[in-house]
Amino acid sequence: MSFIAVPPTSPTEATISAGPFLPAIDVAAARAAMRIDGTVTPERLRAALVEGIAHVADQLADHIEGWQATGYTTLAEVPVRGLQEIDGLPANVHRYLRAVRCWASAELVERMRDYDTTNEGHLNAEKLTPTVEELRRDTRWAISDIAGRARNTVELI
Repeated sequence: MSFIAVPPTSPTEATISAGPFLPAIDVAAARAAMRIDGTVTPERLRAALVEGIAHVADQLADHIEGWQATGYTTLAEVPVRGLQEIDGLPANVHRYLRAVRCWASAELVERMRDYDTTNEGHLNAEKLTPTVEELRRDTRWAISDIAGRARNTVELI
């Protein structure tokens, strides 16, 4: 089975609002940062990013409530240890964007496996598995960094 690569969509893809506290997601910027070509439709990319926003917001819900109760109106205002601003954006905004994009990327990689069910496709899926796990890990780490928690998880056996 073969696929025709569709050219990437234009940079005019709309942003996705995440409410008043969390930053909006620029779909075109996310597509570029995630290196997603036009084979992923705008609708599919948007759905993955929406799920990423929802997941990150769920994970940070208690913290967001606490920050809002303290008087912060946006994630960008929440202070962090270390550098407050990197490349013109607050550190927490960079981390939030990373978390959402990594979660969305993992969703897309998992879904792209169904396209090729040949032996070669199966082997490629095997190669992608660590990538999905790494993307999920990066999401968790970014969320932990925003929340001010340690990145590692220890489980007693």
